[in-house]
Amino acid sequence: MDERRAREVTLLEAFETAQPASPSWSDDDRRWADRVALEAATPGVAPAAFVATRAGHALQRLGPREPALAGARPRWRRAGLVAIALIAFALGIAADAIGGGRRINLLAPPLWGVLAWNVVVYALLIVLPLARLVRREPARRGPIVRAAEALLRVRQRLPRAASGGSAASVRRFAALWLARTRRLELLRAETALHLGAAALALGLVAGLYARGLVLDYRAGWESTFLDAATAHTLVATALGPASLLTGIALPDATSFAGLRMGPEITAAGAPAAPWIHLIAVTLGLVVVVPRLLLALACGAAAAWRSRRFALPLDEPYFQRLLRLGGGGAAHVVVVPYAATPTPQATLGLRSLLAATLGPRLDVRIAPLVAFGEEDAPPADIGPDTTHAVALFDLGATPEAEHQTRLVHGLAAALPKGAVLGAIVDVSAFARRFAGIESRIAERREAWRAWGEAAGTAVVAVDLESADAAAAEPFLQAALAPAAAPHR
Repeated sequence: MDERRAREVTLLEAFETAQPASPSWSDDDRRWADRVALEAATPGVAPAAFVATRAGHALQRLGPREPALAGARPRWRRAGLVAIALIAFALGIAADAIGGGRRINLLAPPLWGVLAWNVVVYALLIVLPLARLVRREPARRGPIVRAAEALLRVRQRLPRAASGGSAASVRRFAALWLARTRRLELLRAETALHLGAAALALGLVAGLYARGLVLDYRAGWESTFLDAATAHTLVATALGPASLLTGIALPDATSFAGLRMGPEITAAGAPAAPWIHLIAVTLGLVVVVPRLLLALACGAAAAWRSRRFALPLDEPYFQRLLRLGGGGAAHVVVVPYAATPTPQATLGLRSLLAATLGPRLDVRIAPLVAFGEEDAPPADIGPDTTHAVALFDLGATPEAEHQTRLVHGLAAALPKGAVLGAIVDVSAFARRFAGIESRIAERREAWRAWGEAAGTAVVAVDLESADAAAAEPFLQAALAPAAAPHR
C-alpha cells in the first residue's frame, strides 16, 4: 500500500473510531462501505488492498461532507526541496568569504565554519548509532526531530476549527498519522537538510568565482590569536587533499608566513585563483559530494517507505476489515465470572462485540466460573478461538488471587495469536447506587488499577444501556493483540 492510500485508510479509521462520533459518518455509512467494498472485491485480492479499496469508496461519500479533508491530502514535496536548495544557495553566495577590500582571507569564518559543521555532522551520524548499538539503547529523538514533530502536529491540527462536529475525528487522524509517518517524515527532513547543506557550499563556491571574474583578488591570512605556524598547519590540513587532487602546490611555512595581511599592509598576499580552486575542490570533497549522496540515500529510503507504507493490520479495527474481506469470522468466547449476566446485558454485549469485531461474529457464552474455581479453563475455548473476554461485575472487588488468576489461566489456555480482554459490567452496580456517582467512580478506578497490575486492558461499560456502543473504541483498544497478558 502506498502513502496516499494509507492516508485515506487512516482518515477513514479516525472517523470510524473517534469519540464523540462525527455526524458526517454514521453506522449506516459504515455498513454501506462494507457492502460496496465486498461487491468490488475480486477473488484472491490482498488483505491490505481490500482495506484500501473500502477507504477509497468511503471517502467518495465522506469527502463532500467534510471540505476540510482536502487539506489532509498529500502535497507535492519537490517544490519544497527546490525552494530549500535555492534559499541555501543564495545564503552561500551572500556569505562574506572576502576578508576585506580585494583580499581573500584563508581563515575566513564562512569556509571554516561550513567545513567544521559538516565534519561534526558526519561524526555524529557514525558515532551515535554505533554507541547505541554497543549499549543496546533505542534510538532517541534529538531536538531537531522533536521540533519537526511539534511543527507537524501544529500543521495537522489546523483544520480543527473548520471541522465542527468532526473535530474529534480530525484530531484523531492527526495523532494517528503523526505516529505512523514519524520515520518517513524524519527521512524527508534529513533529505532537505542534506540538500540544503550541499546547496550552501555550492553557493559559497559560486560567490568566490563570481567575484573573482570581475575583481583581481589577492589571497592571504590574518588572525589575532594564531601564529604563522599554526595557521599554516590548519590550512595545509584542510586543503591538502584538494592539493593532491588538483596538483596545485601549497606554500611552505616560510612562504605562507609572507602571506600574512593586516590593516597596515596594503599589497600583501598572492594571486587568489589557485586558492579559490583549492577551496572549491575542498568544499566539493567535504560537503557537496557527501551531502548529495546522503540526500540521495535518505530520499530513496523515503520513497521506498512511501510506496510500501506499513499499517498496523494486527489492530482490532483492521482485523475486523480483514475478516470481512477474507470471509472469516471472529470466534469469541465470553467467560462470566461470579455473576451471571442478564439477558439484556448479553444482548448489549453481543451488539458491542459485533460493532467492534464485525458482523461475521461467533459469540459463545461459556458456563459461569464460580468464585474459587479460577484455575479450571472453560471447555468452550477451542483451536478456532480468536478472542476471549473475561466478563466481571463492577460490584465485585478485584483481587489478584481470584480475578488475576482467572485471566492468566485464560491467557494460557488460548491458542496462539488469540487475544484476551476484560469487560466489567456496570449495569447492576449503577442501579444499586444510582445517584452516588462518587461510589461508581471509585469502583471503576479500582478495576482500572487492577487491570494495570494484571497486565489486562479493562473496559467498564453499562451493557444494559442503549449507548453501550459508545465503548467500542475502548473495547478495540482492549482487544488489541498487545493487551493479551503473557502472549
